[in-house]
Amino acid sequence: MTVIEKANELGQLIRECPEMKALTEAEALQAKDEAAQELIKEFNLKRMNLARDMQEGKLTQEDAIKKNNKAFEEMVEKSASIKAYVEAKKKFDNLLNGVNNIINLYITGEQAGGCTHDCHSCSGCH
Repeated sequence: MTVIEKANELGQLIRECPEMKALTEAEALQAKDEAAQELIKEFNLKRMNLARDMQEGKLTQEDAIKKNNKAFEEMVEKSASIKAYVEAKKKFDNLLNGVNNIINLYITGEQAGGCTHDCHSCSGCH
């Protein structure tokens, strides 16, 4: 098999994996949840206002990041569908990071970030 064929096979496996299915389902539920959509709009407005305040010198970057993170956490806690989406996205991102780390290992000979031997933090290298 060629590299492109293997990449296609990997893409199909990722599309069919439980993490991708859970993410797709959580995304669909969140999209249908009107209250969640309103919370997301409010969060995005807060984020834009924080960026503006930072550009105008009213906030430091550190303060803007703290306020943004707090607003995000509050939004997530107010909506079960947003929380489910965030958790599913985190699991899917961990899977992709693990895949990328394995590919990087074979290309560069180095494990990205080094192996912590904590297999909960990646998809595994062993």
